[in-house]
Amino acid sequence: MSDDAAHMAAALALARRGLGRTWPNPSVGCVIARDGWVLARGRTADGGRPHAEASALAAAREAGSGDALRGATAYVTLEPCSHHGHTPPCANALVEAGVTRVVVATGDPDSRVAGRGLARLRAAGIDVLEGVGRAEADEINAGFFMRVRAGRPLIALKTATSLDGRIATATGDSKWITGPAARAEGHLLRATHDAIMVGIGTVRADDPELTCRLPGLGDRSPIRVILDSRARLRVDSKLALDARGTPVWLLCGEGVSNRRITTLSRAGVDVRLVPVGTDGRVDIATACRDLGEAGLTRVLVEGGGKLAASLLAAGLVDRIVAFRGGVVIGGDGLPSVASMRIAELGSAPRFERVSSRVVGDDTLETWARRA
Repeated sequence: MSDDAAHMAAALALARRGLGRTWPNPSVGCVIARDGWVLARGRTADGGRPHAEASALAAAREAGSGDALRGATAYVTLEPCSHHGHTPPCANALVEAGVTRVVVATGDPDSRVAGRGLARLRAAGIDVLEGVGRAEADEINAGFFMRVRAGRPLIALKTATSLDGRIATATGDSKWITGPAARAEGHLLRATHDAIMVGIGTVRADDPELTCRLPGLGDRSPIRVILDSRARLRVDSKLALDARGTPVWLLCGEGVSNRRITTLSRAGVDVRLVPVGTDGRVDIATACRDLGEAGLTRVLVEGGGKLAASLLAAGLVDRIVAFRGGVVIGGDGLPSVASMRIAELGSAPRFERVSSRVVGDDTLETWARRA
């Protein structure tokens, strides 16, 4: 592996660490090196600022390596920003630090950047190399790119099914279809997403917490988003009782009574009004756009079958993360996806397998929506 590839691999690893923690900004990693030595590393801080480049430059100066920045190479997983926002442009910061070379994995489609960051670097005489680690950087930034280009977050549908595609028995028993290793992997997924989304049916049936309960990652629990057209969430549910600790956003219909909204709001639930379709359910496309406007970039959908069907039918599922356990439940079990009324196979949503691996006694497959 070349030095460029090795340093960029380290920067990409830093970027992955920030997934689920930096929205509304992308999670970016930066490594600064000179003469084969790493001077500093940085990633986008929780909450989105300071940016990765600023963090790495500050770390270098704090370590007494500020003078060594002149002539150094910066490895950045996303094009440095070039606009003034809450922080100064990172492209300017790199120029002022005196780096002579910048290696960038992928470009930033944000109209405020979109090539301007690279142009600023080149105008200052800095040698710019693009495309090192692009495929991985594009996947890390897929949620941010989706929000910039489509105005909504990337939607990942997580399923945990039997061999015959069921999520529970006819009586609703679902503990446990998959084993401990798969469940731990599921909690890690929660930690790398900005939010978890479920329907009110799942909440009423299971009274879930929807938190990340892996040791050492208790502070990585994402926002809990509930689609609940009639605001039926109970104030004594686990979600409502913990709403002041880990945020709960409830998306309900505009016709819900003010009294009900006030009751939930006093419990700490963030109630957000969205249109309701003729079927009486929250308009799923509008809900996703609202989540994008709120800054969310990556949303993990965990249930249930009706919500999964609505998202798939609307063409809003970008990834499917499918856990499969070695049990057969039968046709009277609950399907992972409710009826979609598909008459011809040609009109069914199509996905391409990205990865497949064994997790404990179960399998985990990741699928991406076919372009």
